[in-house]
Amino acid sequence: QVQLVESGGGLVQAGGSLRLSCVASGRTFSVQAMGWFRQAPGKERDIVASVDWSGHSPYYTDSVKGRFTISRDNARNTLYLQMNLLEPEDTAVYYCAASRRYRGSVYYTHLYDDWGQGTQVTVAS
Repeated sequence: QVQLVESGGGLVQAGGSLRLSCVASGRTFSVQAMGWFRQAPGKERDIVASVDWSGHSPYYTDSVKGRFTISRDNARNTLYLQMNLLEPEDTAVYYCAASRRYRGSVYYTHLYDDWGQGTQVTVAS
């Protein structure tokens, strides 16, 4: 198993920035891909961005393209999500996830094996 701990959420004004971090521990050598998901109240958990653990095949959902950047630091076993030009519609709980079975762009929640506890991002208008 891989343990994931997110941090960096908070309250920000529209147009502002936040950087989320996700530190992985445990069987990190088995991780093939990682992703960020988000879930707003009353909605499903949806993909925001994903990346192969080697750094290839970054994927972004359309609504965040050009505003968010996913990156990872393998030496620190850490995944990041830099979020710029935040909008009220970005308000959600953000989750980090790891897939031990699939490489490349991994979009779907059921393809991920390990999840963090989530961090709240609130964007005020």
